[in-house]
Amino acid sequence: MSNKSQVTIFWFRRDFRLEDNRSLFHAHQEQYPVQPVFIYDTAILDELPRKDARVEFIHQEVTRLQKEVSSQGSTMDVRIGKPLEIWKKLLDDYDIKAVWANKDYEPYARERDKKIYDLLSAHNIDFKAKKDHVIFEKSEIVKDNGDPYVVYTPYSKLWKKRLEEEHLKHFKSEEASNWHQSPSKQIPTLKEVGFEPTEIKFPARKLDEKVVGKYDETRDIPAVKGTSRMSLHLRFGTVSIRALARRAKSLNEKYLNELIWRDFYQAILWHFPHVVDSNFNRKYDGVIWRNNEAEFSKWKKGKTGYPIVDAGMRELNETGFMHNRVRMIVASFLTKHLLVDWRWGEAYFAEKLLDYELASNNGGWQWAAGTGVDAQPYFRIFNPYSQTDKFDKDRKYINRWVAEIDTKYYPDPMVDHKMARERCLDAYKSALG
Repeated sequence: MSNKSQVTIFWFRRDFRLEDNRSLFHAHQEQYPVQPVFIYDTAILDELPRKDARVEFIHQEVTRLQKEVSSQGSTMDVRIGKPLEIWKKLLDDYDIKAVWANKDYEPYARERDKKIYDLLSAHNIDFKAKKDHVIFEKSEIVKDNGDPYVVYTPYSKLWKKRLEEEHLKHFKSEEASNWHQSPSKQIPTLKEVGFEPTEIKFPARKLDEKVVGKYDETRDIPAVKGTSRMSLHLRFGTVSIRALARRAKSLNEKYLNELIWRDFYQAILWHFPHVVDSNFNRKYDGVIWRNNEAEFSKWKKGKTGYPIVDAGMRELNETGFMHNRVRMIVASFLTKHLLVDWRWGEAYFAEKLLDYELASNNGGWQWAAGTGVDAQPYFRIFNPYSQTDKFDKDRKYINRWVAEIDTKYYPDPMVDHKMARERCLDAYKSALG
């Protein structure tokens, strides 16, 4: 007779919260008590620099979960390694009766989950997962003929039409008490995970409803606090998308629209996984990118001589955040003014953004480059000067991030706007034949 604990395992991935956590709620309905598990996936972590604020954020949230779970007499079981190897060890350590997790739609996650599913199936263990990261997933919002939408507006109209209270339901996982009772285990320190602390500050988990109430008026002004800063928390599931959508519905439709964009890009990634490293619109495969390394370096450092572009890149480098309007401007500048492949910019954002999420980041970059779904046309090229006049007229944002703006130390524009515009149009026209 085995003396191993009989448990239901709940696997935390990108859902670091006890409250309104859908699959955690269902795990607690199982016959056997819930043992929470988190895996620091070395397949991902080994690719990151030793100072990565996102790993620091994950560590902070796992530590918080440990305190919350310990107060219920249980403990997090936190491990470091490749998921498949860790699961083999978990099978040795526990008598696992069922496994629950929330769905993850990214290609790597789908491949990982398939391996774990096969492993658990071989041991006659169910691996169950529910939708928790989005409001509508996969093919829930499609055309009448079953084809996915590739234009946002009709997608968003059907999204709103289909939305019912059931989709925004609160799952009372925070009230569950069916935890596996176990002495508190030591969880790895940040150093033991292989990382060092950064200077980056993380935005609060609490939604600022005053900001969201005025979102439609302030969202494009980078110098003011006009956005919710919830993207990091949505990325790692430290807040519930259902709770956020419920508040957005009553506070500000423009803000709700932004949450719908998030679902839209997740659906695109699901239906068209080739977008990860290819143009969604293959007719742009013929664009000949200049990909000048020295120019790319100036863009990364915020030394292009275009103040709004430089302000955005410096904000990103220092804080791990960039205002959404400015993200569009810097992406347009890189792809259109410098003719640098959007994949280079997308990879740099992936390295630097706290809120980096594959679907939205990829969608945003392909939108800016004109190669994606519902993209801005290739001939629409943001003029950084007119964008500045429109959204940072008093130069408050620029002055905050570009200290040397009015001195001899600030560089001249690295490229002439008019010339760059013509060069870009020629490149895209040639590609289109």
